[in-house]
Amino acid sequence: MKITDVKTWVVGNPPPGIGGRYFIFVRLTTNGGVHGYGEAYSASFDPHLTARMIEDLAGRFFVGHDPHDIEVFFRRSYSVGFSQRPDLTVMACFSALEIACWDIIGKEAGKPIYKLLGGRVHETLRSYTYLYPQTGSVHTNGGESEGRNVFNDPDLAAECAVAYVAQGFDALKLDPAGPYTVHDGHQPRLADIDLSTRMMKAIREAVGGKADILFGTHGQFTASGALRMARAIEPYDPLWFEEPCPPDMPEVMAEIARGTSIPIAAGERLATRFDFARVIEQRAASILQPNLGRSGGILETKKIAAMAEAWHIQIAPHCYCGPIVGAANIQLAVTLPNFLILESLKQWDGFHATLLKRKIEWQDGHVVPSGEPGLGVELDEAVCEAHPWTGSGLHLEMKQEPLSR
Repeated sequence: MKITDVKTWVVGNPPPGIGGRYFIFVRLTTNGGVHGYGEAYSASFDPHLTARMIEDLAGRFFVGHDPHDIEVFFRRSYSVGFSQRPDLTVMACFSALEIACWDIIGKEAGKPIYKLLGGRVHETLRSYTYLYPQTGSVHTNGGESEGRNVFNDPDLAAECAVAYVAQGFDALKLDPAGPYTVHDGHQPRLADIDLSTRMMKAIREAVGGKADILFGTHGQFTASGALRMARAIEPYDPLWFEEPCPPDMPEVMAEIARGTSIPIAAGERLATRFDFARVIEQRAASILQPNLGRSGGILETKKIAAMAEAWHIQIAPHCYCGPIVGAANIQLAVTLPNFLILESLKQWDGFHATLLKRKIEWQDGHVVPSGEPGLGVELDEAVCEAHPWTGSGLHLEMKQEPLSR
């Protein structure tokens, strides 16, 4: 069996844009006619350029080779161009191709991928969702919102939280801590601490003990600033404080972890076991959040989870992207003894459901893993063709100017 063909799509995500502005998908096909799908979580370059990078990497190391050869693919891609270090763009491209290989492997074996990774530990997977507004765009210009909405109004956030709990969710995430910029980390403004505290208080009073609250910040703060924020929100017992400082210095994040009772979660901007090893070594986080469209794919993230398990660290796969990464997260998470919770794009409805021939199954706050071979989902290529991305923005963007008072 050999890989013979590669095709990519950059798919525009229509309003409200939950999961980002666009999704980057790839399809690999073998000489036996079996195809597999993958997805890259990449935002550093124009997505069409990223799609071309995926095709280039596939042509160099995947086409003409057996899709089972995951370890060889990883070493060649990780070392491409005499690099041999975590590179977010290379690993996003590799991750998409690696996921597609596993989809093929599962289909050839007639088994879901989790059966080939040690088997199923969990029957269902607990999931959480962001507090998304019921109408309008979710893009918030680097974390800054205009007008009264669930991102900046405690009463609306509490109403939204109650609505999601009524649907079955028992974990909810928000990030009200102010805008994030290319100049972070910064000290939180008093107004940001005040709003965050009022948001947490309103949601906790509204849902009581029915739901965990997950507090996100997108790496905004210095260590001292993060600890000021942590002290303010600690009374509302959040399940985690996500990425409290930029991801480039886990030693700094470790200072925060030692200074608060709130568990620290991080990992969406990391790639490969080598990045995550630094976080584990420093005890910088007790919850890791790899995104399989960037972290190195399914097998590499299985290794990350195994390292974490040895230190009693839990895994909460990140997914602010499309349904193929979502499906890969599910296939891996179901095998992990140290799985904590899965990021869900609401109930995997809306455009995420439209992109698949059969949507990801969600019931009572939990994802139900598919028993179908491979990833358990099939991309609807006609939908991809009908929704090309034509914009100029990146998947996610930060404010370019320093934070003003």
